[in-house]
Amino acid sequence: QVQVVESGGGLAQPGESLRLSCAASGTIPSIYAMGWYRQAPGKQRELVARIISGGATKYADSVKGRFTISRDNAKNTVNLQMNSLKPEDTGVYYCNLYFRISRDYDFWGQGTQVTVSS
Repeated sequence: QVQVVESGGGLAQPGESLRLSCAASGTIPSIYAMGWYRQAPGKQRELVARIISGGATKYADSVKGRFTISRDNAKNTVNLQMNSLKPEDTGVYYCNLYFRISRDYDFWGQGTQVTVSS
């Protein structure tokens, strides 16, 4: 059984930094994608950053240049370094694991709150 567990998050002032971590466990193939999504109050969940096993990354335009996603394939972990935080970065951040073996598999963490406020 695959599990995805997030850690990190919390409260930060504008301009500060936070780091999120995510660990996936269970039977996971060697080719997969891990990423971070966020959901602000009253809004739909949106992609923040994603990285595939080969290292290619994708970022939301709103976080480019401020956030960096990285992963350790051997440990099945992914981190999100968030710098120069803005109030609009506030939301619940969810870690996602995706892979495809005959069909799509999507696994989500429980979510971690990030609040940016002065």
